[in-house]
Amino acid sequence: MWQQHTLNLKARARGFHLITAEINAALQGMPAVSCGLLHLQLLHTSASLSLNENADPDVRGDFERFFNRLVPENAPYFRHLDEGPDDMPAHIKSSILGTSLLLPVNRQQLALGTWQGVYLGEHRDAGGSRRLLLTLQGQPG
Repeated sequence: MWQQHTLNLKARARGFHLITAEINAALQGMPAVSCGLLHLQLLHTSASLSLNENADPDVRGDFERFFNRLVPENAPYFRHLDEGPDDMPAHIKSSILGTSLLLPVNRQQLALGTWQGVYLGEHRDAGGSRRLLLTLQGQPG
């Protein structure tokens, strides 16, 4: 069984945000699978997805500070400047972290480790709302 759904995520401030609960809520509206895989594809080039710590918000802040040092704005070698100083760094961060995840699903929710959560990395100062394509494959049940 295959199913697809688009999840519209609200606009968020720049930084890393847990979106696990929103994904689990979307899974409730999809056909039930007893065992399956959920492919997440973020339909944008200036944001990212990653799986990491879900308990301590300091981790998300540390991620933001690290990536801002790794890929600084206003670097003299950037040529793509039409959309502002945060745009090219956002594209690079998106490529480093990626825009997709493949995660296990059990009984209509993500089957993650105790301290794992899905991050949306918003790499623009005003990135706006984001769309996430969910493709579910699994054993009905």
